[in-house]
Order: sequence, then structure tokens, then C-alpha cells
Amino acid sequence: MRLTSTDSKIYVAGHRGMVGRAIWEHLETAGYTNLVGRPSEELDLRDPRATRAFFEEEQPDVVILAAARVGGILANDRYPADFIGDNLAIEQSVIQAAHETGVDRLLFLGSTCIYPKHAPQPMPEDSLLTGPLEPTNQWYAVAKIAGHKLCEAMHQQHGDDMLTLMPTNLYGPGDDFDLETSHVLPALLRKAHEAKGAAPDGSDAPVTLWGTGEPKREFLYVDDLADAVRFVLEHPEDEIREEAPDGMLNVGVGEDLSINDLMALIQDVVGHDGPIEHDHSKPDGTPRKLVDTSRLDALGWQAQTSLRDGIQNTYDWYREHEALSVQR
Repeated sequence: MRLTSTDSKIYVAGHRGMVGRAIWEHLETAGYTNLVGRPSEELDLRDPRATRAFFEEEQPDVVILAAARVGGILANDRYPADFIGDNLAIEQSVIQAAHETGVDRLLFLGSTCIYPKHAPQPMPEDSLLTGPLEPTNQWYAVAKIAGHKLCEAMHQQHGDDMLTLMPTNLYGPGDDFDLETSHVLPALLRKAHEAKGAAPDGSDAPVTLWGTGEPKREFLYVDDLADAVRFVLEHPEDEIREEAPDGMLNVGVGEDLSINDLMALIQDVVGHDGPIEHDHSKPDGTPRKLVDTSRLDALGWQAQTSLRDGIQNTYDWYREHEALSVQR
């Protein structure tokens, strides 16, 4: 394939979501001038005919597949059929259309929930399919595994340049702060914000964490993921496959912390001094999720945003865009 250049036509699938928007803005800032997107109300990526027609019309050189149905433990548990069905349909439609219309390169964005619940820590890419998944997000994980395997199969059978990035837990401006569907970091940010001064005596009300708060998680600022996407787009395929023969690259920061420690950091950013309580009737999820980033490290990329700075940026965005509209 020809190397991605600033005039390449790049289709960002899911460009209105937190991840897609960050990728779009990062590429624009880096000088890319030919970006294409379609909102879901105009193009249902679950529909293979509509998706193929879009590809034939636009003829993109590069596809970044960031479109997905996403959510936290509660949403995965409540809507399992939607999480596996919608994501499988999106992946099949987009990847097949990219193959049939001769796209130069496709980047599929997965998730580190694809790895077994008790995978080695940090989790290397070759731990995929070596053990049972975490039950609370298995539906989403199975779909993302299938998406990666479809990309791998397209390369093996047809020689297509299709790569997968597996980012660790993402957060940042534009995140989902709905307590019914959000992931842990934005949910705790909102809870801490709303608990400020909310006790009857005007002091800070308590914040409740699910489970023990002992599981450890790694968090990647969404702008850092966007930078990793650009970095991979600009690398020759043969160099990438020297490090990643299966075409899969973990994207993370190389360190994690407990949910309790995350809450303490959020309290510091938000200015919340209330007590922390634990709801032991709720699940902990996977005990630990730290990814092995040695493949991407070897190619020369590392995350730049500290967790505290990223949380501060996210909280600033939340107060400006979301705080008033989500108050109950």
C-alpha cells in the first residue's frame, strides 16, 4: 500500500463518538485535509448494502473503524443481545466493504476486554483466546474478538492491510457520563461532582463504589489514543508486522491503579471531601487489566498524558458541557 499522507481520503467510522471525534480532531491538527464521516442517522453501519453503497460513492483510501455500541458493566449486563449483535453487524459491514472496494488500510479499534479474565499481567497480545472471558462484558468482548479475527483473516486470505489497535480503558472529553451506561471513570467523576455540598448539612455527601474497589485498571486519555492511531497510520505495514504478525497492537500507558486509588485522585481533582462507601452486592469485574505495550513501544510510540492531567481535562469538559444537563 502507499503510505498514508495528509491528502489521503480517510473515513472515520463513528466520528461523533468520544474516540472518533478525538481521532478526527487530532488528524485535522496534524494537517490531514480529506476526512470523511457520516452520522448514524444518515448511515446505519449495521446495514451491509447501505455501507457498501457509501464505500462505492466515497472510495476512501483509509478506514478507521471506531464505530461501536459501547457501555459499562451495567449496560453490558442489561443489553447483551444488542452489544454482541450490533457490534458484529457493524464490523462485518465495514470490513467487508473495505475489502471489496480496495481500501489501502483499515484500522479496527477493539478493547482490552477481549483478553481472558485471568490473563497474565501485563496482558500480551498472544494471550487472546487462552482462557474464559470476564462474564460481565463477554458479549462485547466476543464481538471485538470476531472483528480482530476478521481483519486477520482478510490479511491471511487476501493480503489486505487490516490492523487492530486494542486500547485499554479510555476516558476524556466527550465521554459518556450517564450512570446507566458509563464506564467507571466518568461515572465516578459525575458522582463526586454531584456529591459536593449535597449532604443535608451542606457538607459533601458520600460516593458509593461498586464492589470492593480493589480491582486495578489502566486508563488511557483519548487524545493519546488518537495520536497512536495517527502514528500507526503513518508506519509501513512491514515494520508493523515485524512486531505484530497478527496485526494487533495493544495501546496503553504501562501502569495501573486500584479503583479506590482512582477515586482518591478524582476526589482531589473535583474537590470532594465526603466519605467513600462500597456496595458489595455489585460485581468487581476483572481483577486486573494492565496491557503489555511492548509491540507499540518497539515501534516508537508512548502515551504522553498523565492520569491526573487527563482527569482534570475531562472534568473541565464535563463542567462546561454536561454538568447542568445531567443533574437530576
